[in-house]
Amino acid sequence: MATIFSPLLAPLRAAVRGARHCGRSGAERIMAAAAGMSALCRRLMGSLRLSGVRPSLMAAGIPGLTPNLFHKSQAKVELLHQLKFLHTTLSRKGLEEFFDDPANWGEKTVKSGDAWNIKQLRAKSSEDLHKLWYVLLKEKNMLLTLELESKRQLKPMPSPERLEKVEESMKNIDLVVREREIALRLLQTGHEKPVPGEWRHDFLGRTYWYSYKEWPIPWYLNKKYKKRKFYYLPHVERFIRLRLEQSLRTRARRQSLEKTKQKLLERKFPHLAAKSQSQ
Repeated sequence: MATIFSPLLAPLRAAVRGARHCGRSGAERIMAAAAGMSALCRRLMGSLRLSGVRPSLMAAGIPGLTPNLFHKSQAKVELLHQLKFLHTTLSRKGLEEFFDDPANWGEKTVKSGDAWNIKQLRAKSSEDLHKLWYVLLKEKNMLLTLELESKRQLKPMPSPERLEKVEESMKNIDLVVREREIALRLLQTGHEKPVPGEWRHDFLGRTYWYSYKEWPIPWYLNKKYKKRKFYYLPHVERFIRLRLEQSLRTRARRQSLEKTKQKLLERKFPHLAAKSQSQ
């Protein structure tokens, strides 16, 4: 901007230099004229800023961008287009993502591939696993929507095994990611778990994992830590045996019910039982 207004400011500078030899009234007049000219310059700057012309480009004297302010035959100023440095993809789909492909509507069976096994997932990078997780998550949301809609309409869900395959794939991805985290943790810290610890007993004889943590004072001076009893008295051993016996009885009862149910199904559907035995 200094190059544009230099023809206006040059006479003012010369007048101010000459006003040093004049009286006080002459200097005041020149300073008032300079103030008026500076106000005019500020107005011109404001108008250019509102019009969208960059002062840096005007000062550089680029043809077509520097307007001729002192002639009536003013050239047409081309404004620069606003540039976006943040690129976002257009949302082309909305709630359609929660529904199956329209080509599968009304079909009783839909073809689908097998679930991702651990051997296949171990060969992929962490970035690919991250992308695959969100693809499976979208598929799971779609299948859950389809399952709920089928229940609402009292109709069977087409190919319900797809949901089981997606859940199995997500479970395998979680296992592979956990394996990599454990391997990295063993390499860096030498511990398998995120926070090291040990198995301890409470006052009822139950076993649980105690994670180590930092305390502001030593454990033998910590009253809060001393209140926690990591042992059980001898008379608790009897109740530990009773609890173990109860858990074993519960498991045996569950297995017996499962066998009874299997025999009932075999008597009810003998052809399926013979087919399963032949295989």
